[in-house]
Amino acid sequence: MDLAYLPSPSTGVLHLGPVPLRAYAFCIILGVFVAVWLGNRRWVARGGEPGVIADVTVWAVPFGIAGGRLYHVITSYDAYFGDRGEPIRALYVWEGGLGIWGAIALGGVGAWIGCRRHRIPFPAYADAVAPGIALAQAIGRWGNWFNQELYGRPTTLPWGLEIDRPHRPSAMPDITAYHPTFLYESLWDLGVAALVLWAAHRFALGHGRTFALYVAAYTVGRFWTEYLRIDESHTFLGLRLNGWTSVVVFVGAVACLVVSARRHPGLDDASRPKGGGGGERADEPVQDVAVKTGAGDAR
Repeated sequence: MDLAYLPSPSTGVLHLGPVPLRAYAFCIILGVFVAVWLGNRRWVARGGEPGVIADVTVWAVPFGIAGGRLYHVITSYDAYFGDRGEPIRALYVWEGGLGIWGAIALGGVGAWIGCRRHRIPFPAYADAVAPGIALAQAIGRWGNWFNQELYGRPTTLPWGLEIDRPHRPSAMPDITAYHPTFLYESLWDLGVAALVLWAAHRFALGHGRTFALYVAAYTVGRFWTEYLRIDESHTFLGLRLNGWTSVVVFVGAVACLVVSARRHPGLDDASRPKGGGGGERADEPVQDVAVKTGAGDAR
């Protein structure tokens, strides 16, 4: 039997009377609060109004949860609508199963709507919340630990994750320890947040470039952890679906970095357009901010 030094929680649910408190949901909620807090600090440092980030996030979060769940259900169709599937469980978000790709895509739609309503530039909002999203992912991944899911291949490393028998792969009922891919990705996300904060402070990463850097950096780590995972997944040419998605999104993010840097050097204004006439479009920057000191958009 493999020796595991990182145990898994015996349960992911704490009952407060008849009310179940689920650790997975708590991790997601905590991550959202951290992202909003950091995003607001960065937004105000850029000259934006306090509270705007939270107002827009009210739109982004529901869209993001719906998008994350849709991506998971679509890419795991057989688990819910196959011969042995239970369609109603597609609604059980608290059991885990939020695809980050769908969450970011549809969450971006919600954020765009919120930015339009509050008349602020969408790229500036995305740049402000980018490192906070990475931190939210780092926190949210611990929900997988409580659910004993999305772990990697068997391992004898001293930081192997102990998985209880009911949660082990059916083909490996006697193997105890597996790679803690949730921990790997959580640590990677912390590094991504640090990288993005440093780069945004050091360089003039405006007009969506801070967000593009976050996406590019995240996909590199996700490709690696995806390679280690052994949960069921569609594969193409020997590569898991999320691995291919990481490659495609990485290329797109790098392209956005290059194009934005050429077309819109410098930083965009985070403040609302002046006046109430609505002559300026809310999703376009009002003006470029000259960066004279070399400092970026975070303090």
